[in-house]
Amino acid sequence: MGDERLKWDERYSGEEYLLGVEPSSFLTEKIGLIKSLCPGRRALDIACGEGRNSIFLAQAGFAVTGLDISRKGLDKAIRRMNEEGVQVDFQLADLESYEFFETYDLIINFNFLLRELIPKLVFALNPGGVIVFDTILDAPTLQGMHNRRFLLLPGELRAIFEGFAGKILYYEEKPLDMTPTAKLIFQKV
Repeated sequence: MGDERLKWDERYSGEEYLLGVEPSSFLTEKIGLIKSLCPGRRALDIACGEGRNSIFLAQAGFAVTGLDISRKGLDKAIRRMNEEGVQVDFQLADLESYEFFETYDLIINFNFLLRELIPKLVFALNPGGVIVFDTILDAPTLQGMHNRRFLLLPGELRAIFEGFAGKILYYEEKPLDMTPTAKLIFQKV
């Protein structure tokens, strides 16, 4: 955990927001659908970073918990949350060892991949609950240095979620984008 925490604290240490303050465009495009599907308004943001998606969900009426390994990222998230006048329960957490004791109506997972966490996410969903997943795909157009352990293989996200009791309501891979991604919306039965 120490190395990962140090890495992310360093990335979040600047004055600017690493990914900006605007929420994910996928999340904003799909928020109407997401709200119509969710059985309630308890949400969890996995690896929330500086809180851009957590804050957006709070503004959309969700009671949000945001988990991240970086204290510096969470400090920026809390500062911005206060500026926006919303409430999010931001918590410092190492997701490699995190255990879920609560359930949620919505779980979002953006720009993060920890395969062994996915079954725990599905388990932490209330019946009818929704997971929104959007993360980096290993593809020829991918720029920069990346640890392959944290990249999805083509078709992998769909294959993982097909093994759970529920429905894949949306699936898309964009392997030719500059930042190739796989996106999914899954609803638990």
